[in-house]
Amino acid sequence: MSELLTAAQMRAIEQAAIESGEVTGLELMERAGQGVVEAIFEEWPEFAEERAAASKPAQIGASPRSTLKASTGRFAAKGGSDLTPQDISGMRMRAVVLCGPGNNGGDGFVVARLLHEKGWAVEVFLCGDAEKLPPDARVNYERWCALGEVEPYNRDKTRDGEVTSKASVFVDALFGTGLTRAVTQPKELYWDVHDRWGLSKARLDGLFPKIVSVDLPSGVCSDSGMALVVGDNDEDGVALDVKANLTVTFHREKIAHRLAHGAEACVRTIVKDIGLNGEHCNTISSTEVVQLVDQTVGFPNKSDQAHKFSHGHALILSGGSGQTGAARLAARGALRIGAGLVTLGVPPNAQQEVACQITALMLKRVADGERLCEVLQDDRLNALCLGPGMGVERARELVPVALSYKRATVLDADALSAFEDDPNELFELLHENVVLTPHGGEFARLFPDIAAKLADPPTKGPAYSKVDATREAAARAGCVVLFKGPDTVIASPNGQCAVNAAVYERAAPWLATAGSGDVLAGFITGLLARGFAPQQAAEAAAWLHVECARAFGPGLIAEDLPEMLPQVFSKLEA
Repeated sequence: MSELLTAAQMRAIEQAAIESGEVTGLELMERAGQGVVEAIFEEWPEFAEERAAASKPAQIGASPRSTLKASTGRFAAKGGSDLTPQDISGMRMRAVVLCGPGNNGGDGFVVARLLHEKGWAVEVFLCGDAEKLPPDARVNYERWCALGEVEPYNRDKTRDGEVTSKASVFVDALFGTGLTRAVTQPKELYWDVHDRWGLSKARLDGLFPKIVSVDLPSGVCSDSGMALVVGDNDEDGVALDVKANLTVTFHREKIAHRLAHGAEACVRTIVKDIGLNGEHCNTISSTEVVQLVDQTVGFPNKSDQAHKFSHGHALILSGGSGQTGAARLAARGALRIGAGLVTLGVPPNAQQEVACQITALMLKRVADGERLCEVLQDDRLNALCLGPGMGVERARELVPVALSYKRATVLDADALSAFEDDPNELFELLHENVVLTPHGGEFARLFPDIAAKLADPPTKGPAYSKVDATREAAARAGCVVLFKGPDTVIASPNGQCAVNAAVYERAAPWLATAGSGDVLAGFITGLLARGFAPQQAAEAAAWLHVECARAFGPGLIAEDLPEMLPQVFSKLEA
């Protein structure tokens, strides 16, 4: 798994590298700017393929607009937003770079200089006071000033004039990861960026200018992925909705690249190495760093000498007649993911219904708490799942009994909602071998104060994030919490945390179908039966859940998910 860093963690790594003498801040800024330029040409090779004659740098002071009009009459006539890659061939490229008042702006000045050296016409705008730029950013500001002008932000040019409409690339180097508050002055800048860049992905895909953000699209909190609210005190806050065709970040992705609004705003994120690979990268403890679940974790093959009981025996409790489907989905998931045996515990009125529906699964009659106690005398039942389709009354009776045996347990759906009137009653029963799997509504019922903080529109950063919320919930519950969503977050009471993000190339919107969460609960239960630790089981199950959905594709229903596991496992072994 790879790391997702907060802004503070990234600053600490950079500072440690600088203090070690391995690199200077100025060198890191140069490498960052070079990384952005490399990423632009990697993403759009046509930008590097203009005719040699058109790629010579313009004379200092020459008008980039006149250069473009000389290279092609069609450019001025059509407007940059209608150009195709074929139109670009032979044309001198043009960039507009918006630089902010901090080091993100310093990166922008480097980008401007490097593009100019490659023959691009570049116009640079500064939002802020040049005299107040940080030292390294100031050096790069002066280097650019030796080549071209830096204009103060000019609303007429960047919004309605020919600057933006005739640009090939628009570089957002305004605020990046350093943004800690919603900026209202100059408020016009934000509204103009919103008006100009608040584009649908379809439009971003096909039209010019291409938007390139340095580190993060400006306005997104780097630690939460949320858009900071913009607005005066006397009006409703409005979250900035900047989207970039390409976001270029450095060393590691930040949490915002995978959470909440962040992935949608970034559209596509590329990480560029800037040489931060020394001992200074180990200054942050493993429990502080959020891990990105980007592969399964140590999934063991079954031994040739093993038998079914050596791979665990899971018990999944169902609801009554007409309410057994969810538990059967979970049971199928547990069996497919590798549990040696899976038994469905059903009330008497559902026994015949379930018996008619299952083959490899086993069945036990579990009418009440007393009968559950009898069943759990079998020590080979080493993993339990309660909640899917159980009904809240049955869950309230059976959950305390199940938890008293301290077996590895997944609580989902009705097993969570059954305690919404008094969540503390549930928390007192929980133990370290439990995994809670709430979606947003269930999370709010169990942790209403935490959910309220998460739902509060952020006006400053670092904003309270889904990572913060899940960590706080896990600490309160004393067990692993898997907070579902496209940005699923999994946390342990000790602060260990991971994100399984179904975004970018892993997006699987067809997972939003009835029963998919029940299958996920079954996946976790099956891995617990096989001996996985709760955090490890939740991470691996969440990752496999998405991979199964991606392997099937659109048209997925919950029943398809377990059946895709053999195909996914085959690819892992290849």
